[in-house]
Amino acid sequence: MDPLQEYSTRRDRRQAEELLLKRQFIRIGNWRLVLGIIALALAWLSFGAHRASPSLLLLPVGAFVGLVVWHQRVIRARVIATRALAYYENALSRVHDRWIGRGSTGDQFRDDQHVYANDLDVFGNGSMFELISVARTGPGERTLADWLLAPASPEEAVARQEGIKELSARLDLREDMALLGEDVRSGVHPDKVAHWGARPAVPFPGGLRFGVLFLSVGAVGTFLAFFAHLLPLFPFVLVLACNFLVMFALRERTELIMAGVETPARDLRILSLVLERLEREGFESDRLRLIHHLLRTNGRPASRRIAQLQRWMEWLDSNDHLLVRIVRPVLLWNEQCSLAIEAWRQENGLDVGRWLRAVGDFEALSSFASLAFERPYWSFPELVVTQSAMVEAKELRHPLLPRASCVPNDVAIGNNLRLLIISGSNMSGKSTLLRAVGLNAVLAWAGSPVPASQLTISPLRVGASLRVTDSLQDNRSRFYAEITRLRQIVDLSNQEPTALFLLDELLSGTNSHDRRIGASAIVRTLVENGAIGLITTHDLALAEIEQDLQGHAANAHFEDRIVGGKIEFDYRLRTGIVTRSNALALMRAVGLAV
Repeated sequence: MDPLQEYSTRRDRRQAEELLLKRQFIRIGNWRLVLGIIALALAWLSFGAHRASPSLLLLPVGAFVGLVVWHQRVIRARVIATRALAYYENALSRVHDRWIGRGSTGDQFRDDQHVYANDLDVFGNGSMFELISVARTGPGERTLADWLLAPASPEEAVARQEGIKELSARLDLREDMALLGEDVRSGVHPDKVAHWGARPAVPFPGGLRFGVLFLSVGAVGTFLAFFAHLLPLFPFVLVLACNFLVMFALRERTELIMAGVETPARDLRILSLVLERLEREGFESDRLRLIHHLLRTNGRPASRRIAQLQRWMEWLDSNDHLLVRIVRPVLLWNEQCSLAIEAWRQENGLDVGRWLRAVGDFEALSSFASLAFERPYWSFPELVVTQSAMVEAKELRHPLLPRASCVPNDVAIGNNLRLLIISGSNMSGKSTLLRAVGLNAVLAWAGSPVPASQLTISPLRVGASLRVTDSLQDNRSRFYAEITRLRQIVDLSNQEPTALFLLDELLSGTNSHDRRIGASAIVRTLVENGAIGLITTHDLALAEIEQDLQGHAANAHFEDRIVGGKIEFDYRLRTGIVTRSNALALMRAVGLAV
């Protein structure tokens, strides 16, 4: 399917549906008004003027009730149509590369100490997260963020690829998941729900649930027997006294259960909309079948288990009714509900965390599936396990830039070549290339397709120093912040898998002499640890690092040219060292006398 055509067709259909439902809404409202006037007129003729039979009122009243029911259905359908219209408008904005500012930024997952998240624009306005995420639950957003923050194992990444490929073609399923209850995103608190499910059991004596049921039946039986003149009042009073003793003995534990269940039960009710839809679907890929399996325990689907909890919650919530308050001591209403809810939690509580993880995994896969569907010109990378780290890309692009204006480049490092030193003038594309390489590696090991015609990559941990800044609050200079990040990246290179390092203007905060010595030492350490990477520089002295690494490094550069007093860039990566700088030309272009 062509994403632009398919999204446009579905958007237009939903738009027409919304317009039709809007007209129906107005028309039904008018008919309700007419029927109301007719009913008032018949009521006056029947009870005021006594000129008509009151039975005539049944017809307009019945029709009015029918219209009310129909009106509610139209309202619900219109809400869904409006939500669907917004869904496809957002999808089309991504296809047209006008998505910035329209999605979730993921700022809640930002960690300034992370080794690449800020440098590669993983979170924030116009970020990778905003482009990808269509998740509507907290677990979905959390899972997607985790996948973007750490590489998966080769087996897991390949399994995700297969799941994403399968989901990318299931547009109807992804639409259904997007149109479920409007408060799914804001209404579910996964940490609270999971904690509630896993907390220690509230202790009760064995057989207490049966004993409480026996006392409530006994109270009702002796009460009825008293009114039937089969027993005196004393047996009922005796049983009722026992009920009050039980209520007093269990009051703290009952209050603990009742206070703790309200939020998790409400959240699980909201989440059951998602679970029930997933349970109806059949899957082929192992990753999606695993998710489907997590939603069933002993053959019972999660949505039915949650429905069982909801029935007990409805009984518990009804204890504020006046009649229930009267009979509550007789039936031990709160105690029976609390015991049943705790029994449900003991049976299903540990599964709650699994359900949340299943929903989170599905929504993360679905987000990547939408990305794959909307960008058919992206490709799935070849994930290889080799003795030496490697990245080989053809026509690699930056994933956050519009395809029409993003110039592709081929990049190959690995085996004997461990380092690529990128020189070039200001604004020529050096930092953009580093971010493109880094984000492609992050996407590849998240299981996602990538903006390259071909990418072969080994397991790698990305480490980047492109946007380090000083901090007044932490009393850190920019140079100290940079060397702290470099320490993180060196530590990363000592782990398995090794690191892909991306260093922009390495050690620019110190003098040329110290910079040359320090940069050479850091790069040598990284390469000797088995890491591979790219560094950029304005200082052509750093380009001499190629000689220090004895064939393990190569120079490449970006060029510019002056045309009619203006600087032009072609953003094409070339071999060798750049031969000129545009710094003075840029200063003159903004009006500085140099």
